[in-house]
Amino acid sequence: MKTSLPVTQRDQHLLYPDADQYAIATYGLTKQFERYIAVNEIDLQVKAGEVYGLIGPNGAGKTTLIRMLAAAEEPTTGAIFINGERLLRDDSNPKLKQRLGYLPDDYPLYHDLNVWDYLDYFARLYRLRQPHRRRRVYEVLELVQLTNKKDSLISTLSRGMKQRLSLARTIVHEPILLLLDEPVSGLDPIARMQFREIIKVLQEAGMTILISSHVLSDLAELCTSVGIMEMGFLVESASLKELYRRLARQQIVISTLGALDDLKTELRNFSLAREWETLPGQNSLRVEFSGSPDESAELLKALVTAGLPINEFHCTQEDLESIFLKLGHKQAS
Repeated sequence: MKTSLPVTQRDQHLLYPDADQYAIATYGLTKQFERYIAVNEIDLQVKAGEVYGLIGPNGAGKTTLIRMLAAAEEPTTGAIFINGERLLRDDSNPKLKQRLGYLPDDYPLYHDLNVWDYLDYFARLYRLRQPHRRRRVYEVLELVQLTNKKDSLISTLSRGMKQRLSLARTIVHEPILLLLDEPVSGLDPIARMQFREIIKVLQEAGMTILISSHVLSDLAELCTSVGIMEMGFLVESASLKELYRRLARQQIVISTLGALDDLKTELRNFSLAREWETLPGQNSLRVEFSGSPDESAELLKALVTAGLPINEFHCTQEDLESIFLKLGHKQAS
């Protein structure tokens, strides 16, 4: 005998028919504090297994958005779905909330505990039972490379170690979704590299990860997709490959042993070479080029055929930081 869905569940499916296709799906998500709108009508979709980077200036709404996704903040309006299940801050779906991992940018550590006791404490809070609990604590210690520090007081750890320990605490219960708010803030380059490598391992294991950061070079290396926030709005959300294809300008650095004016004169014959600038202290131009790789090869051939003594010719592409600054300028204008 066929049974009908409860009205609320049926209506939910009609209103959000594609929610179960994503690890994260939000619809009209808004958070207002009195007269200030921190997050404004955001529709966000993140596929399972992605590393999704969230970037934007301070005050753009990134932390508020992440807190709502972690059920730490109540939305003013809108809906959140995690793996197709509606996320609410009430007593509903406790099992879903237990599968979220949230690392805020200011999470305090208990400095009078040692590393093992700290992780074991949180494993017990998540109701991991022996012998699985002990095995899991060992696993995360090995992952974050702190096994040799398991008996050390947290107060004796370096900043990078403390951040890796915080990540271990966040994943000890094997979450399906990991939410990281500025996890590499204040870390030195080596500590950031170690953190990136851990994130890559977690992604390879199939975890969905949303990470905000001001270190855009890290996000460019880690992420499969990015979202750019400005003044509470999600102004861009796309795969990194699509973002580069659509918004990153191709540039060619050309150096000559001859006169730069001769190079500029020859470039005027090529419509795909839109504009150029002289690089300070070098006999080189940075040329904006709108053609394909084959067409850039034709450009080089033409310059050499024209008798110009070219001693450097390499193509580059605008990085994520340049794209972000360009989009921010568009929003401000």
